[in-house]
Amino acid sequence: MNLRQKTLLTLSSALLAFPIALSAQEQPTAAELVGRAYVGMHGMKINTDDERLFSTTTPAHIKHSSGFGGEFGYRLTESGEIRFAYTDLNLVKSPGTFNTESGANIGLNYLYFPTKQNFYVMGGASSLDVIDTEISANVGAGYRHYIGERSAIYIEANGHYQFDNNHKDMSAQLGFIYFFGDAKHDTAKKVVRNQSIESKPMPAATKVIAGPVASMSVESMPLDSDKDGVIDSKDNCNTTPMNDKVDNDGCTVFTQENDELNLHVNFDNAKAVVKAEYFNDIKVAADFLVKYPHVSLAINGHTSSQGNAAYNKSLSQQRAQAIVNVLTTQFGIVAERLTAQGFGEEQLLNSANTAKAHRENRRIEAKVMVTKKVAIKK
Repeated sequence: MNLRQKTLLTLSSALLAFPIALSAQEQPTAAELVGRAYVGMHGMKINTDDERLFSTTTPAHIKHSSGFGGEFGYRLTESGEIRFAYTDLNLVKSPGTFNTESGANIGLNYLYFPTKQNFYVMGGASSLDVIDTEISANVGAGYRHYIGERSAIYIEANGHYQFDNNHKDMSAQLGFIYFFGDAKHDTAKKVVRNQSIESKPMPAATKVIAGPVASMSVESMPLDSDKDGVIDSKDNCNTTPMNDKVDNDGCTVFTQENDELNLHVNFDNAKAVVKAEYFNDIKVAADFLVKYPHVSLAINGHTSSQGNAAYNKSLSQQRAQAIVNVLTTQFGIVAERLTAQGFGEEQLLNSANTAKAHRENRRIEAKVMVTKKVAIKK
C-alpha cells in the first residue's frame, strides 16, 4: 500500500467514525476568539511507516497505532492560534499478533485559518515515541465545527516526517475543545445556520427571520456606517476612524499633549560665529518649526559679564541674529517667524567671575511649547 492509499484509508476511517451534526447554534466570530484559551481531548490513529521494526532481528513491524490525549490552545490573532497536545499511543505489531507496546506523541503546532472561519492548515514539531523517541516535523489540515460559543469539534489529518530515520507516518485526529472566557460580541456580525428566509420582496425597513417563532417581523438592525459603535441616527461625526475612542455623539475623544523646543547654543569669547557642533541642534529646532507652521520663535542672545555693557549688548544681538541666519539660509525657515533680541549681560546664568561661568553665559536661548490635541485610541 503506497503513501497516498494510506492517507485515504486513514481519513475514510476517521470520517465514518465522526458524523458531524450541524446545528443552529451561533458560531463565534474570529474576533470574539482572540485572546481566549481552550482545553480539549482527542482520539488519534496513526498509520506508521512500514520500515518501523520492533527489532532488527525479527520480521515483526508496527502495523498501526491509536490512542487518546489532551490539548491546550490559545488564539493569538483572528487567523492564528498555537496548540500544545499530548497523546498516549498503543502500538500494534504485525503480522498476526495482538501484542502492543506503549508510545506517545507530544506536539506543538501553529494553526492558521486562511478565511478566519472553520478550515485551517497547520504545521509544527513533535516528539514522536514509536519504539524510539525522535523529533518529527508535521504539516496538515483540519476543519472545526462550532457547537456553541464555547465549544467545538474538529477533524484533521497530518503527515509526519522523522529526520533521523526518514520515517513517514500519517495520522488522523478527532477532538472536542472548550474555550474559556467570555466572547466580546460583535452584534453586527453573527453566523446563523439552517435558517430559511422567504425570497419574496419585503419592505426595506423589515426582514423576516425564521426561528423558534416563525415569520417574526422585526426592525432591521440600525446602521453604523463608520463602525464606531454609535448608530447613524445618533452620530454627529459619521466619518470617525474605527480605532478612535468616541463619545455618546460618535465624535472622537481627544486629550492634550505638550511638545516643547529648547535650543541652547554657546559662543566663543567676543564671537558671534555659530560653531559647526551646534548645527544638529539647530536642525532639531528647524524640524519643530516645520512640524508646527503656526509657531513663531524668539531667539535671545546673551554675553558674559566681561567687557563694556554697551558692547556686550550689541554682541548678544549679533549672536541671536546669527542663529536666525542659519535657520533661514540653511533650513529654509521663513524670517518672519523668527525674532532676535540681545540682552547683553543682563541675564547671567552664572554670576561667578570664573572662566567656566563666562563660558556658560556666552549663549543664545530659544524656548517654545505647543499644546496639541491627540485622539484617544480604543
